[in-house]
Amino acid sequence: MRAWRRIRVIGAVAGVVGLSGLVGAGGCSMFQSEQAAKGKKLYSHYCMHCHGENGKQNEGFNWSSMTDPKPKDLSNKEEMGTFKDEEIFNTISRDMKDTGPGGDKIGDDEFAVPTMPTFKHTLSEEEIWGIVGYVRSLHGRKLEFNVEGRKNELQAAVQAAEQKFKEADRVAQEAEKKASDEADKKGVEVDDNAYLKEMQLMGQAKKELDQATLALVNFTTRPGKGVNITRPALTMKPEAATKLAEVGKQLYMTKYGCNGCHKIGDEGGKVGPALDRAGFRLNPTWVYRWLRNPQAMKSDTRMPSLGLNDADAKAVALYLKTLRAPKPDKSLGKASD
Repeated sequence: MRAWRRIRVIGAVAGVVGLSGLVGAGGCSMFQSEQAAKGKKLYSHYCMHCHGENGKQNEGFNWSSMTDPKPKDLSNKEEMGTFKDEEIFNTISRDMKDTGPGGDKIGDDEFAVPTMPTFKHTLSEEEIWGIVGYVRSLHGRKLEFNVEGRKNELQAAVQAAEQKFKEADRVAQEAEKKASDEADKKGVEVDDNAYLKEMQLMGQAKKELDQATLALVNFTTRPGKGVNITRPALTMKPEAATKLAEVGKQLYMTKYGCNGCHKIGDEGGKVGPALDRAGFRLNPTWVYRWLRNPQAMKSDTRMPSLGLNDADAKAVALYLKTLRAPKPDKSLGKASD
C-alpha cells in the first residue's frame, strides 16, 4: 500500500511542477499586449472569413454564402455593448445544439445557430478570452474580464491544493507507520482501519488537487491535443447505414452547421471544400476521424472540433458517403465562354 501511495505522490507533484511553467510571470501591460496580439491572430484564422476583418457584415468572403441568420455585426457598438464579456465567451465556447425537429431543447435566451461553430473543443479558455478581447476592440470597447487574474487564481488554487495534499499524505504515512509498529510489537497483521480516516482525507486532498490541476490545464492548454481517435466500426447492414445517413443529414444541417462552410450543389459556404462528391473522394473512416479531432490530423486547419461524439460522427460520415454528384460538364463551360 505504501509503494502505491508514493507513486501517486510523485505523479501529483510532477504534474504540478510541470504546470508551473504554463503560468509565466510578467507585467500586466505586457500580458495584455500579448493577449491582444494572440486574440487578433486567432480571430484572423478562425473568424475573419465569416465576420470580416473589422467585424462588419458582408465583409468576410464567406458572409454572402451563409444562410440566415447572417453573422452579427461585431462593429455595432450599440448592440454589442449590451453583451457581457461572459456572454460573448459562452457563445464562442458552448455545446452545439440540434435545432431541427425533434432536436435538443433550447432556452429562449440560449444561442443556438448551427452555422456559428463552437471553439470549446479546439482552443483553450485563455485563447477564447483573447478572441473575446479582440471582438471587444472591434466595437470600441475593452475586455473587462481579468484574464491574468483568473490565471493567477487558478495557479494559486493548484499550489494550495498541492500543499494540502502533501500535508495529508504526511499525516497518512505517520498513521500507517504507527499502526505498523504497533502490529509488529503485538506480532499481528496491520489493521488498515487504524489509519483509514487519514487515508480517506489524503484521497480527498488528492481529488481536490486533481480538480484544481484540471481547471488550470483547461484554461491554458488546448483540448484534444495528443488524443488519438480509434478506427470506427462502420460495417453494418445497408438498411441500417441508410437510416443512419438520414440522421447524419439532419445533424449536418441543423446541429453542426456544416453548410455554413461547405457547399453541396449551389448551397453552402466556401470556406472548406465542396462536399457534393464526397462519396467519391473521401473515405468514411477518414471522415470520422477528421470530424472527431481535425486538429490532430492537420494542426493548422481552420475547421474547429465541434464535439461530435461517436454516434454523431458515424452518422455524418455515412451521410457524406451518399453524396455522389456527377462531375461538372466541362464542355458546357467552354461553350458558354
